[in-house]
Amino acid sequence: MSKDRLHRRDLMRERLAHHAARLMAEGGITDYAFAKRKAAKQMGAEDTQHLPSNDEVEMALRSFRALYQSESHPLALHQLRQQALAAMQLLESFHPFLTGSVLNGTAGEHSDINLLVYSDDEKAIMMFLLKHNLPFEGDEWSVHLAGRQQTVPSFTLKTETGVPVNIAVLPENARHSGNRKIGKQADMGAVKRLLDERVDNE
Repeated sequence: MSKDRLHRRDLMRERLAHHAARLMAEGGITDYAFAKRKAAKQMGAEDTQHLPSNDEVEMALRSFRALYQSESHPLALHQLRQQALAAMQLLESFHPFLTGSVLNGTAGEHSDINLLVYSDDEKAIMMFLLKHNLPFEGDEWSVHLAGRQQTVPSFTLKTETGVPVNIAVLPENARHSGNRKIGKQADMGAVKRLLDERVDNE
């Protein structure tokens, strides 16, 4: 492939990444794949084989929020992290971890809160939610475990603020597998430190 074609391809990837990031930031889209497909369609590049990676869109999303939402975004993110911590404290006996956009800082006002719990007893979690009269829906999550894509049980809590809290239940042996594809995770102590950092910076 010529240098010119490579340059055009990379330029298109970059433009698609930034357009997908804007759709996520302004349109409340939380699914990277959907945002990329929609961006490609709107830019007349539906047949492209060179969609940007999630990491490229995430970088563009960080840039967009820093540039256009520098005042509103930090507060929205802080509030989501406060809600995440409250949910984690509620589920403390299951040692939950925060993951996803609320942890990595790209979440906006339309984002879900995503928690991970390592347990081979999903019924114990369901009974806990029922016992505490917490409204929830059962579902499944697709995660990369043991070198392949698998589905695991999940529960989505309905909160008073309207922000869904998704709890994915991963098998106990995944805790120590060192599988990086599950994503970055933070326990309650780490989330508290994130919240304290913002207070200290004000």
